[in-house]
Parts: sequence; structure tokens; C-alpha cells
Amino acid sequence: DCPPTTCPNASRRPASGYKEALERRTMLRVRCLRGGSRGAEAAHLIGSMLGRAMTGWVQGAFQSYSSSAAAAQPQRALEENAVTEPERQECPVCAYNEWDPLEEVIVGRAENARVPPFTVEVKANTYEKHWPFYQKYGGQSFPEDHLKKAVAEIEEMCNILRMEGVTVQRPEPMDWSFEYNTPDFTSTGMYAAMPRDILMVVGNEIIEAPMAWRSRFFEYRAYRPLIKEYFRKGAKWTTPPKPTMSDELYDQDYPIRTVEDRHKLAAQGKFVTTEHEPCFDAADFIRAGRDLFVQRSQVTNYMGIEWMRRHLAPDYKVHIISFKDPNPMHIDATFNIIGPGLVLSNPDRPCRQVEMFEKAGWTVVKPPTPLIPDDHPLWMSSKWLSMNVLMLDPKRVMCDANEHTIHKMFENLGIKTIKVNIRHANSLGGGFHCWTTDVRRRGSLESYFH
Repeated sequence: DCPPTTCPNASRRPASGYKEALERRTMLRVRCLRGGSRGAEAAHLIGSMLGRAMTGWVQGAFQSYSSSAAAAQPQRALEENAVTEPERQECPVCAYNEWDPLEEVIVGRAENARVPPFTVEVKANTYEKHWPFYQKYGGQSFPEDHLKKAVAEIEEMCNILRMEGVTVQRPEPMDWSFEYNTPDFTSTGMYAAMPRDILMVVGNEIIEAPMAWRSRFFEYRAYRPLIKEYFRKGAKWTTPPKPTMSDELYDQDYPIRTVEDRHKLAAQGKFVTTEHEPCFDAADFIRAGRDLFVQRSQVTNYMGIEWMRRHLAPDYKVHIISFKDPNPMHIDATFNIIGPGLVLSNPDRPCRQVEMFEKAGWTVVKPPTPLIPDDHPLWMSSKWLSMNVLMLDPKRVMCDANEHTIHKMFENLGIKTIKVNIRHANSLGGGFHCWTTDVRRRGSLESYFH
């Protein structure tokens, strides 16, 4: 007999009936053992009882299974598409600042990079001497030979990072040549070269920036497989409101002709992006534990900054700082925090709030003038990519192999330089900090700004 706890209907069987049946089966077993006609009769009766019992059990079990299976099919379909509960393990995403020991990083791709169409927001972020280049090649590939050299340089950079003990991840290769249409605009794509522009890690959260250039509207697609995998392993994943990038987001008459024009407009707080809707690039933020610093720029508006402020409160504070910069776009070649209370500040673009940092006990270091030749093409950036460095830990920095004077500066600060040449990759708009997003740094959340 099945014990009462394992029988499907045990809880519904009357106690007295169960006792009588048990006594009857005991008597039949005794008759079987004694033999004779009564024993044979008893054996036949037991067989008949077992047969009926088994038939009833099988029918009940089948009916129970059938109804359970029918009910489970929609649930099974949901479970197959649902996110499974992550295993109890250390979250693969965690970074609070720019200098804790680097364990994992995303490095961008130069493959298939396209020149962005020469729209008003691109014009506002590039220098006049490069406008003919954009007018000629907008929507087309960057020069093929130059692009091949950039790809090779970034591959070597990845190899050196691995040699330094860092896990390297890459976005998916994409075809950026397709023209796409939204209800508000038409554009071709650009690249997935600068993960710093689109992804920011704050604690165990990946924030996917909404961006402000139409050619970068769908750039997030190259990173989605990586982000989904981090999410499955326990990371938080946030996407702010995606801007429509309609004409209202841009000042269509933004009057740029000379550097002097740019200085005047920036001093007046006028930028090509309006306050029509939130927009920001992640590279306009820089982290120092519980404090993040951000600039209002050509690609980051006050609505975008306010969205981040509210989202990160109360654990983090977002401070707006500004610079004497005729073309503010991305903070990390202007103000790059490289250690606790240690920041590189561009002498050509002085910080208007520098006293705030000095009063807090920070050391503000002015890096030397870049050595990059005037004839080297920098279609999307300035020479100050020399200070756009990547800290591997407080005592190791990845920097440009050609910038000998900045090597000396780091040596004087007691920081070992890991020298890499990415001059052709620089032409696409970024240095080591731009070409990477740090996914995991070994450290804890602290406050460094008082």
C-alpha cells in the first residue's frame, strides 16, 4: 500500500474506511499463505483488487497529467521567453570611478565606420577646415586605408589590455551604410567606435545614453548582445527616454562661422541642441564615487542632465561644471579625473569652477601641449586627445606612445605609462578613454568630494 502522504487522494480518504480496508487485505494475505481453496480464492480476489486499483490509479494519473500539461503549456511558453533568475554570483558590472583597478572593458570597433551626413548638429561639433571633408564624404566610408590602420591599432590596443590582465569585450560588427527613416528624419549610420559616448556604468547599472546625433540614433544595436548578457548575470540596465531628434531639438539657424563665434555662443550658454527633449552623450559625464561631474554641451542639454540627476539621486550627486571652450562636446579631453582627488585640467579650456576642486583638497594638473603634428587628420576631435587616457589602476595609465611630454608628467606623478599608438584611430574622434567603457573596476563606493 502507498503511505497516506504519497497517495493523491490520501487526504480525502475517511480514516475508518482506510482502517477496514487495511484489516481486510491483511486477512487475505493470511489466507494466501495458508493455501487451499480459500487461499486460491483469496489470491484471485487480491489480483482483482490490485487490477482495479492500478486501473484507477493510471486513469487518475493520466487525467491529472493531461489537465496539468494543458494548463502548463501557456506557462511553459512564458517561461521559455522569460528572464531566468540569475545565479547567485558576483555581478559582472560594477564601477564607481575612473581609476579603481580595471578588470573588464568594452573596446569599440572601427570596422565599417561611416562619415556622418553633414547636418546642423554635425556642423556645430566640427571645425570649419573639415567641413569640405564632410560635404564630400558624408554618408560614405572613411578613407579605406586610414580605416584599416585604425582597425589594426585598436586590435593591438585590445591585445595589450589583455596582457595587462583586463578582460576585453567588443560590440557586434554592423553595416552602417543603410539609410533609415523615422517619422522625423532620414540618416545613415556612423559607427560603434566610441562606447564611452553611449554607455556609462554607475555602480552595477549600465546606462544607455539617448545620444544627440541622428547618425548615431541606432548605435545602441551594436552593444545590445553584450548588455543583455550582463543583464542576465545580474546587472541593472537603464535606457533613458529616446529623443525623437525632430527638427525642434536643434537650432537650425545656429550661427557658426568662426572660432570667435563659437566662443561668444558658448559664453552665452547657446548650443545647437535646444531643450525640446532630453538628450545627452555619456561622455559628457565623469565619475568620482558619489559625485558625478557633467557639462552642458552641444550634445548634452539641461533636460538630459536633470534626467540623470533625478535618476541617480539620492545615492549620487550630479554637479554641472563649465569651461572656456568654444566647442564643448565630451568632457574627457577637457577635464579627466585620474585618481582620488587628482584631475587633469586642459589649460586651453580652463574650468570655471576650479576653485571648488582646490578648496576640496584636489590636485589639479595641467597636462603639457600635445605633440601630434598639424597635418595629421583629426576630423572629429582636437589634439587634446593626448589627455584622453585610460587608467588601469591608480598607478598605471594607458596613453599615447608618441606623447613623450605627457609620459614625463605621469612619471612625476608616480604613475607607470602603458604606451600604445592609436594615431589613426584618433582621427575617428577619440582617445583611449573614448574608445572604451569600463565595465568592472575592483573597488567600493566612496565620497571623494567635500
